[in-house]
Amino acid sequence: MLKRLTIITLAAALCGAMAFAGELSFRGETDKSPVTYKPGEKMIFRVQLLDDSKPLAGKKLKWTRRGDDQKTDKGEAVSSATQPLIIETSIDMPGFVHITVNVFNDNGKAAKDAKNKDIKFDGGAGVELAKLASLPEPGDFDAFWAKQKEKLAKVPLKSSLTEIPSGNPKFLVYDVKVDCVGGKPVSGYFAKPKDAAAKSLPAQVNFRGYGVGSAMLYTQAGKLIFSFNTHSIENGKDEAYYKKLGEGELSGYAFNKEQNSNPETAYFNGMILRVLRALEFIKAQPEWDGKNLIMQGGSQGGFMALVAAGLDADVTRCAAVKPWCCDLGGVTLGRLRGWRPDYTAALDYYDPVNHAKRIKGETVIFSGLGDYACPPSGLTVLYNNIKAPKQIEYTQGVTHGYAPPNPQKFILSNK
Repeated sequence: MLKRLTIITLAAALCGAMAFAGELSFRGETDKSPVTYKPGEKMIFRVQLLDDSKPLAGKKLKWTRRGDDQKTDKGEAVSSATQPLIIETSIDMPGFVHITVNVFNDNGKAAKDAKNKDIKFDGGAGVELAKLASLPEPGDFDAFWAKQKEKLAKVPLKSSLTEIPSGNPKFLVYDVKVDCVGGKPVSGYFAKPKDAAAKSLPAQVNFRGYGVGSAMLYTQAGKLIFSFNTHSIENGKDEAYYKKLGEGELSGYAFNKEQNSNPETAYFNGMILRVLRALEFIKAQPEWDGKNLIMQGGSQGGFMALVAAGLDADVTRCAAVKPWCCDLGGVTLGRLRGWRPDYTAALDYYDPVNHAKRIKGETVIFSGLGDYACPPSGLTVLYNNIKAPKQIEYTQGVTHGYAPPNPQKFILSNK
């Protein structure tokens, strides 16, 4: 149940453009909070093209509307210095619409920023969010995970820690390997304050987004931190090492549909078992206070953080930024697809929307209304399935890889 709505209205998108005199940006907003519309209610998007934060006239704009109702629409306009582009739409069912607006140069080509990416507004709005629901979970969901944990328990919790330079005399840092099921050890960096007393500190596990690389080293006063290496590969190697793996054996990992037809052969199986072993490792540290256990990550890292929180009742807090692979089965209900593996029933065992029902700790989720790598519909289903204290923050104009300065934020919470 959505019990509270907080609205924070600030500025919107700003990105660079070399093809114009100043910096081009779009400011986009709706006529009301974009997460409170009703079925069939008119949604009015006002999108203004700006040059150095001032309205810019005379430029060709093209817009597209998509939606979880599988309807599309598009149009063209010329930017005005006095009036924003007005786009009116609606959706008759619980779900989201996705609006994009592009600006074009005088040569008819889409304007690009300094990184050669399209300059555009990317946002959306939703209807009856509390009614968005996932597919039924597998009937043997808990039994499956009990079996996986039994396999993990057969491997003794044995670790090797190699101290490495911390760059700060107040911390001790280790390159860690921990024995694990599946033929791969857990890999990562473990950092702790040098003079930490026994049972004195909260513990946190950090997870990275999709890709192939080293664990990222983090230190923080008053906290134990384990930085998880997704693939159990070596940490701290040169770029060529990770590039070779990313173009070789780890190319397209987690996207193999044949592997994903069986929950025990899916790439996520070994990944999540290593996640659980990483939690066992950090909870075994004598400095852990035995009470506070935090999961944190973005994109794929958010996916791992959520699954960890669902599988380990000791997790007290989870922060997931634009988490990946939420509501994988939503495409069978017509929802807009994100960037993710093709849906198979076997992946239901890993979908965070199913683990969400079992989360005990406070959970905070961040969603971009223009993010269609991890669509807002899936993150809303995730939020709806959580029974613990929770909050989700939707941000207008935010995609998976871009967040404009001072965007509009809309917060739902049960707290």
